[in-house]
Amino acid sequence: MKRPVIGCSTYRKISQDTNVPLYGLMTSYVKAIEAAGGIPLLIPLSIDNEGLEILLERLDGLVLPGGGDIDPKYYQGAWHPQLRDIDADRDRVEIFLARKAVEVDKPLLAICRGHQVLNVALGGTMYEDIASQMPTAIKHDYFMEGPRTYLPHAVAIQSDSRLAHILGGTTVKVNSLHHQGVRDLAPGLVATAVAPDGLVEGVELPDHAFAVGVQWHPENLVDNDPAMLALFRAHAAAASQNGKS
Repeated sequence: MKRPVIGCSTYRKISQDTNVPLYGLMTSYVKAIEAAGGIPLLIPLSIDNEGLEILLERLDGLVLPGGGDIDPKYYQGAWHPQLRDIDADRDRVEIFLARKAVEVDKPLLAICRGHQVLNVALGGTMYEDIASQMPTAIKHDYFMEGPRTYLPHAVAIQSDSRLAHILGGTTVKVNSLHHQGVRDLAPGLVATAVAPDGLVEGVELPDHAFAVGVQWHPENLVDNDPAMLALFRAHAAAASQNGKS
């Protein structure tokens, strides 16, 4: 297998030491991509759409990582007081990349926010805030309440899905660091995993080279769970075949 170059989008932050604006990404994503045999390449948010299209042509695969909320204008939603960390450029960049990756059959792994971006990019809708909008919801937002390796609930995985084949089973315990979630699934996407309350936690495009979204954070679990590393390896393997007949 050739070592695939995997693009991963970034987020904005301000350096606490120098007050300088930065583009950033948690090292757990970089390490997971490297552990799977890929070469990570970080994508800044300043690139225009033409530049993003050129960049995507040169990448073997794409990872859309976790992060802040998506502006509800992209899914005909409404403003909610629990919305946080919306970045107009990040929404633009990731929605554009998600649509293009689907269009050109570029291997795509979408994580947490990325899972939501994939759904929105293809025409799906969102719960702006699960706890206040989904009456039957269990607790999903454990952000800043403990280690990112804490596994508060399991998800049930469709037995005939790509995700079940990769993870090697139909049940897996996951970490949970989100307050938003998929409400209406986008046309073409198939729900492959659900939480105990029925919230969609996994999606895929059946006819795509590799387009898989998960609501949890497998990048934080690869050191202790071979199934989570297998997810990144499956993506890297698909990316290594990108462009080959």
